[in-house]
Amino acid sequence: MSNDIHAEQHSDAPKLFRKGGKLDKLYPLWEAGDTFLKTPGIVTKKAPHVRDAVDLKRVMIFVVIALLPCLCMGIYNVGYQILLAQNLPVDFGKTMMLGASKVLPIIIVTYAAGGFWEALFAIIRRHEINEGFLVTGILFALTLPPTIPLWQAAVGISFGVVFGKEIFGGTGMNVFNPALVARAFVFFAYPAQMAGSAVWVALDGYTRATPLGVLKDTSAARGTNPVELLAQNGYDFHNMFTGLIPGSIGETSTIACIMGLVFLLVTGVASWRVMAGCAMGLLGMATVFFLTSGPSQPAIFALPPYWHLAIGGFAFGAVFMATDPVSSAATNAGRWIYGILIGALVCLIRLVNPAYPEGVMLSILFMNIFAPLIDHFVIESKIAKRMKKFKASAVSAKA
Repeated sequence: MSNDIHAEQHSDAPKLFRKGGKLDKLYPLWEAGDTFLKTPGIVTKKAPHVRDAVDLKRVMIFVVIALLPCLCMGIYNVGYQILLAQNLPVDFGKTMMLGASKVLPIIIVTYAAGGFWEALFAIIRRHEINEGFLVTGILFALTLPPTIPLWQAAVGISFGVVFGKEIFGGTGMNVFNPALVARAFVFFAYPAQMAGSAVWVALDGYTRATPLGVLKDTSAARGTNPVELLAQNGYDFHNMFTGLIPGSIGETSTIACIMGLVFLLVTGVASWRVMAGCAMGLLGMATVFFLTSGPSQPAIFALPPYWHLAIGGFAFGAVFMATDPVSSAATNAGRWIYGILIGALVCLIRLVNPAYPEGVMLSILFMNIFAPLIDHFVIESKIAKRMKKFKASAVSAKA
């Protein structure tokens, strides 16, 4: 298909937006609105013809739907933390309203700022607006603390869209996950709002350490039971699994991530191999540290391996970030390797790096770099095996 969208414009497009019309250059904006809830009218002009009801726009909408449990839980948790900090009774309606007042403006800003850059590049390059931003915008918002200034959210998503995707050529050409690029930029550019162990509660003047922050701050107490340390600070496996704890808007609830995982697997949108590999890598590396922990080791080394699945943003990253079809490995074997290495790196950064409490973001970005290399060696290995088998069969045929 031609890169010039006018070669494939809809026949029912208004005359103003057709080639030669007064609003010719704004065709991407009309096309985005026209096909938002409808099937595009463009069809292939020659073979091969593939009949399928799912296109890129539908796939991206499926991911957004899978994120709704995390979004709803994030809104509730933000409101819950506000009421908890004020020692007020928790009412579902009031909790959701308080949470929405903090979360929805962040989402609106990320979509508005990021959408501006998407539309601008689409108009300049004369192609349709990429549907991938439907996911990028909300993913980035859900990885932010509810206290982040809105202008920082706008700057972050702008950096992620422009330098994480458009500079590489747009959707399908990016090396890194754009949402994670935006998250990394905000994390390192504005550490006062993003870093540290005592942030992430949406109420001015009130702070509470996250579970990983508790473990990192107390890791000097060698030989201490990490489960007891967490319990002393009000954390147990149950509230970390459900997500009623301080943290990023959409990353605290493991059960919400599992709900999204089930939807993605049923619809066939995400690769289960990447998710399973992430879990295997994390559990394997955590088990090594757990078995070698002792009185001379930091307390976090003795954290039971399965706790790592529910603590921090691992579940969110493994389900929604690592499975990005563009920046992850493409071969089945490569997806296993890619996922396992992400999980192992998450554990290493969490346990060994004393200055950085979480490791999901950096681990996925790091493995984005190596995903093409992993696929290369997997493909070369399969070619070598087939060539060896072919030569063996040729020799036996001659004999």
